[in-house]
Amino acid sequence: MTDQPHAARAAAAAEPPTDPTQALLALLDLSSAEGAQTDEEIFVGSSARQPGRRVFGGQVLAQSLVAAMRTVEPSRDVHSMHGYFLRAGDSDQPITFGVQRLRDGRSFSARRTHAYQNGVPILSMIASFQTPDDGIVHQDTMPDGVPDPETLPTTADLLGTLDHPVARAWAFDRPFDIRHVDAPLYLTNEGSREPRNAVWMRSLGPLPDDPNLHRAALAYASDYTLLESILRPHGLSWIQPGMSVASLDHAMWWHRPVRVDEWLLYVQTSPSASGARGLATGHIYNRAGDLVASVAQEGMIRIPPA
Repeated sequence: MTDQPHAARAAAAAEPPTDPTQALLALLDLSSAEGAQTDEEIFVGSSARQPGRRVFGGQVLAQSLVAAMRTVEPSRDVHSMHGYFLRAGDSDQPITFGVQRLRDGRSFSARRTHAYQNGVPILSMIASFQTPDDGIVHQDTMPDGVPDPETLPTTADLLGTLDHPVARAWAFDRPFDIRHVDAPLYLTNEGSREPRNAVWMRSLGPLPDDPNLHRAALAYASDYTLLESILRPHGLSWIQPGMSVASLDHAMWWHRPVRVDEWLLYVQTSPSASGARGLATGHIYNRAGDLVASVAQEGMIRIPPA
């Protein structure tokens, strides 16, 4: 007998939504694996197809977070996650997510999520959740003098006419509108050689009024351009011949409520690069100047000898 629910999901995976916003919502809508459980609570998600078949890191981060959220009391919001990318994922295969309930205290809950393909983990993440509480308040100030996003070109403006699968995927398939404040690094590295980068970003379409969905979507988008702050001072662009780049880990802290279907300014800096690794940090502000999240990531960056 055919497993109808499984067959329906397989058909959906074979024909992903063409609208990028609907594709994002589909990626974050994990199944419960027909009730299968081990010592972990099991969920299954699809992958967005990529030109090189490698799963986008932000996708698996967001999906791992959604899986953890499914096991936490709705009154507790995620405030931090720390993840390690262990293996490259295959975007042609589904991903299984196993969640362990590490702790449920009076105010905080902790969850560990492993993302699996072919029986081995491709990502290991721990996330912490908190019941909302009052306390002291301060934040870094949003930079002054940043151009409005409406005045900046879209990725489609910059890459949409190029006849290359990666360029077209970046221009039309991403569910987020990314607009560079500094000269973009897609094809060339022009302008400042400071280890800084900034982009405006928002989802291409409106998202449902689910705060957890917006937090997970922000994790998704936080992986797009962060390593550019490392590339910029060395004159490197994404098409540097022979360059190999991979995210090694990713940490994120949510400070305040956020909507990703409204413009967010993502300010990125790199304090250090050495040993074929670079560290990048980021602050994400809403348009009112509220610091809504902070991010840190170390990436492997190898370039051929001169």
